[in-house]
This record gives sequence, structure tokens and C-alpha cells, in this order.
Amino acid sequence: MSNQTSASLKLDWAFAGCGVAWFALQTYIIHSFAFDWYTATIDGLASTILLSAACWLINNNLRYYQPGKGSYINLFIWCVALAAATVAGSRYCLPLVNSSALYLSFLSQSLVIRFFTNFLAIGWMAMISLVWYAQIDQKENEKRKSEAERLARDAELYNLRQQLQPHFLFNSLNSINALIGFKPDEARRMIHQLSDFLRGTLKKDDQQLVTLNEELAHLQLYLDIEKVRFGHRLNTEISCDKQCGTAMLPALLLQPIVENAIKFGLYDTTDAVTISIRGELEDSYLLIMIQNPYDAKTTRPRTGTGFGLRGVQRRLYLLFARNDLVETHGNDDIFTTIIKVPQV
Repeated sequence: MSNQTSASLKLDWAFAGCGVAWFALQTYIIHSFAFDWYTATIDGLASTILLSAACWLINNNLRYYQPGKGSYINLFIWCVALAAATVAGSRYCLPLVNSSALYLSFLSQSLVIRFFTNFLAIGWMAMISLVWYAQIDQKENEKRKSEAERLARDAELYNLRQQLQPHFLFNSLNSINALIGFKPDEARRMIHQLSDFLRGTLKKDDQQLVTLNEELAHLQLYLDIEKVRFGHRLNTEISCDKQCGTAMLPALLLQPIVENAIKFGLYDTTDAVTISIRGELEDSYLLIMIQNPYDAKTTRPRTGTGFGLRGVQRRLYLLFARNDLVETHGNDDIFTTIIKVPQV
């Protein structure tokens, strides 16, 4: 059942309760003018039915049509017309029940009062319906807007993640091609490692958040492939507090950062390099620090290191609506990337 249907049912029940109360009050008032209970009950019932029909009509119209700012005068005219119609109905129907001169005189003298009381009742019904359905429409619009934003955000996140894989896959295939001729065993091992890595990536496509332990286990598959490519030149150090192993972070967040670290750490040198990854919990954040050596003369880490960092920063912004969760700085030929992941 939709929110609008549920809310309409609540309003209908409230409307029915008010109708019963109106009937009881009008019956009592007419009886207090020395008319018998039968006449008072018929008068109250007929007047309440006519008024209920008018209120239902105005409520039903406002349920499907919300007047603009310049159309409120039309709503006022509708209330006047419906009040006049209810009074006219009472004027011509009630004499059929009691045609005594005393009752007809009472009915004639009470028409003005009946008109204004009916007008006020219909007007209140119109205002309540107007506000009620305007709020429902606003909630529905906000829900649709939120859903559209979520779908757009998910689509952008998916697109960002899809952009991370192709260049890594091409590099791995080129390395496998180079190894086939003189190191077939290494080539076969790299194929198996690449298969395991891609299989794990596909499994994580539907996961928004994973634990740090799961992320590091998947990252190790990537590092194993890179170590086949670069051999003894690539060393890694991974150290994380035990407390942060169950901390949550977006799936596949670290791989593009480590790929950048390897790129800027190894491509400009023939020496062995060490990529370090450290994690810790601080307040309500998971802090991950990734460091790699770099040559300040040949790279420009201060101005960014390409799509990897931009993609990570964009993903974190889409998930947490913050632009301060990625920090980079270079010092003493060491480039450092710090990622802060809120633990919500």
C-alpha cells in the first residue's frame, strides 16, 4: 500500500468521525428547540448526508488536483457553491418529513445559519485536504528525487569502478605475453593469479562496503600479480592494527591507490622499492596510509597522480558527501597518500 493511499484512508476515517459528531450535535441542537427526537434525527441525518457529500466532493477533487497560487479564489467559489447546494437540498427535502408550520418557519429562519455553518465546515475540509495532500505530494517528490539521486550516484560509482580495471588488465596481459616465451611457468602462474583477482572483483561488484581484512586479502591477489611483473624490484609492507581489521570501507578502494604507488615508485627507477600500507583506527575513522618512493624531478605528485586518486576521492564523496577524506603530500622523496573512511 502506497503512502498516499494509507494517508487517504486515515483522512477518510477522520472525516467519518467528524460526520458522526456533526450529526449528533445538530440533532441535539434541533431537539433543544422543542422538536421531537424523530424530527431532530431526520433533520440532523439529512443535513449531515448533504454536508458529507459536499466535503467528500471537495476532498476528492483536492486529492487529485492541487490548485496553484492564483487558483485559490476558485476554491473559495467552490466552497460557497457547495454550501449553497447543501442548504438548498435541506430546504426542499426536509419539508417532506415534517410539514408543520412551526417546523417550516424554523427551517426558513435557520437557512442563513445553516449556510454559514456548512460553508465553514466545507472550508475547513478544503483547507485540511489542501495541506494534507500538499504534504503527501512533497514527501513523494522528495522520495522520487532521493531515489533518482541514489540511482545516479550508484551509476557513477559503478562507472568509476569499471574505469579502474582496463589499464591494469592490459598491463597484466602484456606481461603474460612477454613471459610466455622464456618463462612459461611464470606466465601460467600469472594467468591463474589474474583469474583469481578478476573473479574476486566480480564478486565484489554488488558489495558497497567490505571489511579491511577482506579488502587486504583481495589486494594481495593484485600484489602477487605485480610481483610477477616486477620481480625482486617490488617489495610490500602491510601493517594494520588488529582493531581495524573489521573496519568497513568501500570495496576495491585501495587497489587504484596502490597501483599509483607502484607506477610512480618503480617506473622511474631500476632499483628495488618498498610500498608500505598501514592502517589504524582513530576516533571514528579508519585511516589508511600508503607510501612509495618517488623522484620529485620526474614526477608531479603534488598536482595529483592521475585517475586513481581522483576516482577514489570521487567515490568517497559520493558515499559520504565529503571532499576531505583523501590527503596527499611528498616529503624526502616519499610520496604519502592518506585515506580516511568514516565508520558509520
